[in-house]
Amino acid sequence: MDSLFIVMPAYNEEFNIEAVVHQWYPILADKDPKSRLVIADEGSTDRTHEILVRLQDKLQQLEILSDTGRQHGPKVMALYDYAVRQGADYIFQTDSDGQTNPDEFEEFWQLRKSYTGIFGHRKVRGDGRVRAFVEQIVCFLLKLYFGVRIPDANAPFRLMQTHTLQKYLYKLPSDYNIPNIMITTYYVFYKEDTAFRTISFKPRQGGANSVNLFRICRIGWQALKDFRIFKKDMKENTYAYK
Repeated sequence: MDSLFIVMPAYNEEFNIEAVVHQWYPILADKDPKSRLVIADEGSTDRTHEILVRLQDKLQQLEILSDTGRQHGPKVMALYDYAVRQGADYIFQTDSDGQTNPDEFEEFWQLRKSYTGIFGHRKVRGDGRVRAFVEQIVCFLLKLYFGVRIPDANAPFRLMQTHTLQKYLYKLPSDYNIPNIMITTYYVFYKEDTAFRTISFKPRQGGANSVNLFRICRIGWQALKDFRIFKKDMKENTYAYK
């Protein structure tokens, strides 16, 4: 049996977290017993952590990371690192805000032997036109900088073989703000066996999004500087990771 680590960053998700845990936890039932649902929660000022601790008393395969940094990107990086160090066969990342559908996971799981990475493609987004437009800009910049065609670089619905993710994860700083974008880029740039599958993406199910438009713009400006550094490294190591 293959082991699966489902990893989620969380921040002030008291309105969503219990439902999300109960929706995703059953997926572990037919996987290797060392499989886990791991949620990174540091910095929440609401009842998110309290709810997780209560759920953990009943759900033996639920784990909480509380020393990851407050921001979304560093939490994702810490979650990936934790799953790698625990020896997971596969890592699946999604978010804890209830926007993704666990019923769509099985299609990805059935394809796990055929691809090193399977990434969601949000053709229709329930979180607004502004965020959809930002994603289009991101994909345009990735094509411009790295020469890759990616339909959705940042979808929080991705299943990856751990040994492949491990090749690229540690090329990024542990506090990097947009790791999923660069990880998707690495997979496509180095011609890993990847697939993009259409997923649904609902509006946020409760609470407020902690990443506003101003912060998106600030992260984007920094990303342009980072892309130049990554591009130089990737050109110098075109075949190093195949």
